[in-house]
Amino acid sequence: MWGSVESVSGSSPIWVTCLELERQVGKGVNMGVSDPIADMLTRIRNAILVKKESVVVPASVLKTEVAKILVDEGFLASYEVLNDGTKDACIKLGLYYKDKGDAAIAGLKRVSKPGLRVYRKSREIPQVFGGLGISVISTSQGVMTGQAARSKGLGGELLFLAW
Repeated sequence: MWGSVESVSGSSPIWVTCLELERQVGKGVNMGVSDPIADMLTRIRNAILVKKESVVVPASVLKTEVAKILVDEGFLASYEVLNDGTKDACIKLGLYYKDKGDAAIAGLKRVSKPGLRVYRKSREIPQVFGGLGISVISTSQGVMTGQAARSKGLGGELLFLAW
């Protein structure tokens, strides 16, 4: 599947690959990333700062699950996997803004990192801002919110917090 972006003149869409989409936004060289989740969160933060409608990130199964959770919890408007099953696969994330133009995501904090993994038992999973935010956990039964993991009695790797 190919991604679609508006042409420079704005008249008709141009069909491009995800690699070309990254080049259009200034990424140029496709370098390896040591922490793909942190890269995804940083791209979302940067897109929110400049009021973008959407952002493109390289795809993986984990990032697709994270995007699904963020959409289900109301932090993102949508997500779409482009070029699924190819090396150019990417995820187009639709950012969600409230009525006043404020982003639904006020903050994102990466907790577990490649150099320091953070694991929590089900009763140690933090509540974010008294339940206004979410924690995202990678468990033995898949990626889920902290609330879902607590209710199932599951612990796991605390990936990040969103509020």
